[in-house]
Amino acid sequence: FYLKLGLCISRASASVLNLNCSLVLLPMCRSLLTFVRGTHTVSSRETRRLLDKSKTFHVACGVAICIFSVVHVSAHLVNVVNFSVSYSDDFPALNLARFRGEVRHKCLHILPGVTGVLLVLILFLMFTSSSYCVRLSNYEIFWYTHNLFIVFYIILMVHMVGGALKYQTNLEVHPPGCLRANQSSTEQQGKELEQGEDEERRCREEAHFQPHYPQTWLWVSGPLCLYCAERFYRYIRSCDPVTIVTVIRHPCDVIELRMLKKNFKARPGQYIVLNCPGVSSFENHPFTLTTCPTENKKTFGIHLRVVGDWTERFTQLLVPEPRIDLEILPMVQQRRYPKLYVDGPFGSPSEEVFNYSVSVCVAGGIGVTPFACVLHALLDGWTGFRLQRLYFVWVCREIQSFYWFAELLCAVHHKLWQENRPDYFNLKLYVSQADILQGMSEDKYRPLTSRLLVGRPKWKLLFDEIGKTNKHKRVGVFCCGPKGISRTLHRLCNSARSSGTTFEFNKESFS
Repeated sequence: FYLKLGLCISRASASVLNLNCSLVLLPMCRSLLTFVRGTHTVSSRETRRLLDKSKTFHVACGVAICIFSVVHVSAHLVNVVNFSVSYSDDFPALNLARFRGEVRHKCLHILPGVTGVLLVLILFLMFTSSSYCVRLSNYEIFWYTHNLFIVFYIILMVHMVGGALKYQTNLEVHPPGCLRANQSSTEQQGKELEQGEDEERRCREEAHFQPHYPQTWLWVSGPLCLYCAERFYRYIRSCDPVTIVTVIRHPCDVIELRMLKKNFKARPGQYIVLNCPGVSSFENHPFTLTTCPTENKKTFGIHLRVVGDWTERFTQLLVPEPRIDLEILPMVQQRRYPKLYVDGPFGSPSEEVFNYSVSVCVAGGIGVTPFACVLHALLDGWTGFRLQRLYFVWVCREIQSFYWFAELLCAVHHKLWQENRPDYFNLKLYVSQADILQGMSEDKYRPLTSRLLVGRPKWKLLFDEIGKTNKHKRVGVFCCGPKGISRTLHRLCNSARSSGTTFEFNKESFS
């Protein structure tokens, strides 16, 4: 019984593992997801919101692979003992042990055993390096160990070739329970049978066994080919380096980068992936677009905060320290930008801002970047969207952070006032550190100083106010910032409201 149970568990867990190994690749097909959400066939907002959960689905599949790998390995370890204890003199081909009572760890010396150990080791490295603390402290460890998935899938393909588990091929002539030539019905049944029945139950030939046909490739070949095709398409698309037009240093260690690329098209809310060989040839980092190319302006830009090794080295290449011994030359001759490759654009939840009649954009610090492109779209006069009112809430620790997009906010404010639409854009700025508060004294920033508040937002009161103003409407809530703000907003969106207003939570998350 335990032998059959162990075999069933190992086979069932293997099927579940193959399924999750095939599904875990689909959320990583970023170009495919961007194409699907941009087509007219995906017209449902709920369907597009499911596509935004691709990272969560990827993590869930990864956790399922780890759990069922433990089950699969445990079942095989039990099977090794059971195969040795249940030594069969009648079917020697099925035995792992050389004699009865020997616990022979044959699985460690054959191909399935060696590949199994390697798969467990790679999976352990990928799982531990995917933790939040490792990604935060050293992103390179996460990136390089996660690329071991290539080796993982190659080993997975050959894992079943060794044929540790076998099945009988001649059940018609050797059914289970039949009597062999040297076995009588008395030995089998413990009672007498008639001679005719005894002859009918005799085996016509010996049992033959062969290993199970490898089926892993049937599960993973489709998604793996799809992923490889997308990677090849992304490589072709990003093989030409972009032209860096402008580099601007902003307060609080923020760099603005303006670039130019042929035939580059993007929508507000999308993001790109940067690769700088001068820093690392294998590392790719996502950044949200803060400006999109238009008919009159072909450049696009990002804002990045200098946090971590990669951004520090990248900033040193963009804005090198001035050398005293260098002769004074024109700026055009002095400035030499590093070679930079751009992959994308890719879709994100922020694209849905224009698909709600009322949207609430909440940003924390540098998390304002997804919504800066939305403001640029309003300033450039984009048309054809449903948005009728936009609430913009920006929380920063230092007041200098608001200078990143102060001119943009003022320009949008003046434009809407000139168009007699003052209620279209509702702006609230919060600075949390009051001890270093210094007012924005410039006259051109006067629209911002009147909307600048000290302290943290009272989210419940803010949502109640929005709900009363927009009764019986569906409001889209978009957040890009610290986890504390995201959890609070998510909880408030799920709570019922007496005004009948429905809040739908959308969180910015890079895959």
